Amino acid sequence: MEKIFNYIGGKLVEPISGQYLDNYDPATGKIYSLTPDSDERDVEKAVEAASKAFPYWSKLSPEKRCEKLLKIADLVNQNLEILAEAESIDTGKPKSLASQVDIPRAVLNFRFYATAIIHFSSEFYETTGQAINYTLRQPIGVVGCISPWNLPLYLFTWKIAPALAAGNCVVAKPSEITPMTAFMLSKLCIEAEMPEGVLNVVHGLGQKVGAHIVKHPQIRAISFTGGTQTGKWIAAQAAPLFKKLSLELGGKNPSIIFSDCEYEKTLETNVRSSFMNQGEICLCSSRIFIEKPIYERFRNDFVQRVKSLRVGDPLEKETELGAVVSETHMNKILSYISLAREEGGEILTGGKRSILSGRCQNGYFIEPTVIEGLSFDCRTNQEEIFGPVVTIQPFETEEEVLNYANSVSYGLSATVWTENLSRAHRVASRLESGIVWVNSWLLRDLRTPFGGVKNSGLGREGGFEALRFFTEEKNVCIKIDNL
Repeated sequence: MEKIFNYIGGKLVEPISGQYLDNYDPATGKIYSLTPDSDERDVEKAVEAASKAFPYWSKLSPEKRCEKLLKIADLVNQNLEILAEAESIDTGKPKSLASQVDIPRAVLNFRFYATAIIHFSSEFYETTGQAINYTLRQPIGVVGCISPWNLPLYLFTWKIAPALAAGNCVVAKPSEITPMTAFMLSKLCIEAEMPEGVLNVVHGLGQKVGAHIVKHPQIRAISFTGGTQTGKWIAAQAAPLFKKLSLELGGKNPSIIFSDCEYEKTLETNVRSSFMNQGEICLCSSRIFIEKPIYERFRNDFVQRVKSLRVGDPLEKETELGAVVSETHMNKILSYISLAREEGGEILTGGKRSILSGRCQNGYFIEPTVIEGLSFDCRTNQEEIFGPVVTIQPFETEEEVLNYANSVSYGLSATVWTENLSRAHRVASRLESGIVWVNSWLLRDLRTPFGGVKNSGLGREGGFEALRFFTEEKNVCIKIDNL
């Protein structure tokens, strides 16, 4: 059984406690590797290594940092299929999805920020006849990056790449549920001859490792993606220490379908946006609102398409939905399906655990589920489920559907489906959401800001927003008598 190690000071090391956590393959329900059960002592070692490395790394030219990050990107790309299979085993997602989306995006994250730092600029102001002002953007120091289990390498690199590019040294914690590809990336960093201590990866539980990263006085910024309740706790701990915070939290995303939509494209994309990665993406559509003139037709076609989705072994090419990440998460999702029934919902398809044969007979699989007949303000429609479960509901007017869409405490993403350009602009402007896709979903340009409003988070990631977050601004004013 493979042991995963921490990556501290440029070396792979065992946790100081000598203790390990069981790591399960969600598709089989079996333990297949061991994760370090690290604690505050390991975090201290990582902070010490990062602090020691910071003077060298921060003074390195952007071009030199670019070269190092591009080398890591190339190594990830060379190992794409190996990493994709590891991601599939660790998360339960289809290997085909990891090969096409997760690992290529990790490569792109490194390449984007490696080159972006070369073009990163600041401001210059002339105070006519008196002075010139310019703004320096300098690395913060040691920063903490805490990433989630649903897109492990994808979101891990989304955080560490801009932090490293900007000249910071990082203490990172991947999810203890899905640690494998972060461990494999550590090995690639050694191969790439990454300077010791620049990136440190400490595995373990949130209440031990994550909490100490958040509270550590020498870690000056925290970038976190995960649950809203954890985000609230982090904010409460970080505020008295005046740490910079970037929090990307939960979502309960609406898809608004008007009767003038491009029907087939809308239908196809909504199936994908609802059930991709078993619905375990913070951007997945979980509430679908359909204008009444096409409601029955769309509902029937949507349910038929969902019924045809293949739930199966994540390592098989034909599989469209794999296992959800853990037994605990599976039971949470199933409890929400039971709640939907109690609240008067009708299960149009799915609604049960999916029992497979062969090696996956004990895996954590759930049938893709579509629910009709719920009120917009019931718990099922208000609380994040984060699984292969969607609700559908008709609407008549823009005002009505905007009320439905904006009724939740979240505001991460939304999609609008219409061929009416004026309506698209009008509805997008009134949606309480950090991201609005019109006639598309998950179409990402890495230069754009990413993040939510309300309980979906604080701050923005992506593009130069991330580089600004991972730097401190310093204004320099030079008085010139005879300008």
